This record gives sequence, structure tokens and C-alpha cells, in this order.
Amino acid sequence: MAATARSTELRSIAQAIADALPPTVEEVVVTGSVSRGVADDISDIEMLIVTQSELDLEDCFSLAAACGLTDLGTWGPQGVPTKRVSGYRHGIPLELIWWSQAYAETALDAIFAGDPSTTADAIANGVALRTSRLLAHWQERLSHYPDDLAGAHIEDAALTWGGFTPAGLLTIARPGERLALLERMVDDASRVVRIVFALNRVWQPTLKRLADRTAALDLKPERLAERIEEALTEPAAHRALLVLTELQAETVALAPDGPNINRARDWLAEAREILVQETGRRS
Repeated sequence: MAATARSTELRSIAQAIADALPPTVEEVVVTGSVSRGVADDISDIEMLIVTQSELDLEDCFSLAAACGLTDLGTWGPQGVPTKRVSGYRHGIPLELIWWSQAYAETALDAIFAGDPSTTADAIANGVALRTSRLLAHWQERLSHYPDDLAGAHIEDAALTWGGFTPAGLLTIARPGERLALLERMVDDASRVVRIVFALNRVWQPTLKRLADRTAALDLKPERLAERIEEALTEPAAHRALLVLTELQAETVALAPDGPNINRARDWLAEAREILVQETGRRS
């Protein structure tokens, strides 16, 4: 699929920033919707900048300003190896992530040690704007998703589906418990997504554009993204839980056997029966 016009426009801005950075910057990678060619009118530019050694945040601010960024800010934990700088160039919002080369290798190692972040997806789909072949090296490593790592992610995602009586779900469907209900449902939906991407040996992205990101996956429940949307927007609490519980059950049915998956299958089946009865009673 051809890149959107907006992706091309934003990539040119990212390239201008990469070209303005000093030689101490070894790798500049554009990530997110711009690198995947799907940026739209409200997309920002996300970039990974790798330097020979770790920079102070103030140095990152100075370099960003020298590249024409204004209204600079930062977010996230401070005093850590990852430095984050936000700003604007020509009215376009940008987020710059700064790593040292040593920390970049540590971050890649962490992915294969079970780090559940979306770093792997960002790098795997990144596009180099300046390179010393680091990105190519990282993408080669990420071209293989180990089976044992997938199994660990699947088992971890199923951890919370059991261990207490399924009837306990009814306590968050009471009137006035919408926050607790949504908290549980968002977590459950996120775990469904983790399992589906692990089943397909695809590095998990963020939850944005979920329908598009899951469209090409072979192993998934039908209408995955649509059913998550349905569950989270359903005003009737018991019905919302039922929709999501059925999606969870279909997801674990696709997964290989394991202690948490096997327990989840039984627990979700019982939870579904309870919710079917309760939904029918209230209809």
C-alpha cells in the first residue's frame, strides 16, 4: 500500500531534523504511523535518536532546539537512560526518544528477555533517516520471534483469568461500579491483544489502529477489534462483560496448552455461563 501524502510530508520534516543533527548522532529512525506510511492529519512524528554516549537531557534539548524545534518539553521518568523531548516544528508535534548505543543494545536484549513494551514493533517497522547500520542489525535480530518467548507472553497474559470465583465478576457489574468495570475490561482486552500478537509471532504494537494492525493476522478471533469496541461501549454492564468474556474464551481456545491457559479456559467457560444467565434474567 502506498504511503499517505501526510506520511510523505511528515517524513520530509523528520529527514530535515536528522540532517541537522551533529555527527555524534549515529542513528536516526522515524517510527510510528509515519514509518508505516499511514499518517493522517492528526499524526505526530516519532523519532529514535541514537548517540555514541548517553546525553544529559539538557543536551538533548539544545540539539532539538538547534534542529528548529520549539516549545520543548519532556515526559516520563527522569534521570534514566532514555531521554524524551517533545516539541513542534512548523506547527507539527514531535516526540524524540534519545538512546546511547549501549542502551539501545540493552533495550533489544530486554525484548528477548520478555519486556512487554512496544519497543520491538517500533524498531521492526522503523525507517532509518541516518544510519550506521544499527537499525538493520536490530531488525535482523527482530526478524525471528522465538517460540518460547511467545509462549511466555501468552501464559503471562492469561494469568488473571482465574484464581477467584467467576461469580466475582458480578461485583463490578453493579450500578455505580463503572470505573472498576472499565478498569477490568480494558486490562482483559489488552491481554487478548497480547495473546493474539504472540500467537502470530508478531511484535505487539500500541493499541491504536487495532483493526488495521490485526487485519493480516492469521490466528485471531473473528471481528477482534470490533468486539473490543462493542464491549467497551456497551451501556449494559452484564452484556459488556459477556461480549468480552466470549472474546477471551475464543482467544484462549487458539492458544497452546499451558498452566494459565488451561485454567483460563475452564474459568472463562464458567464465567460465560454465569453472565449468560444474568443477562437473560435482566433482558
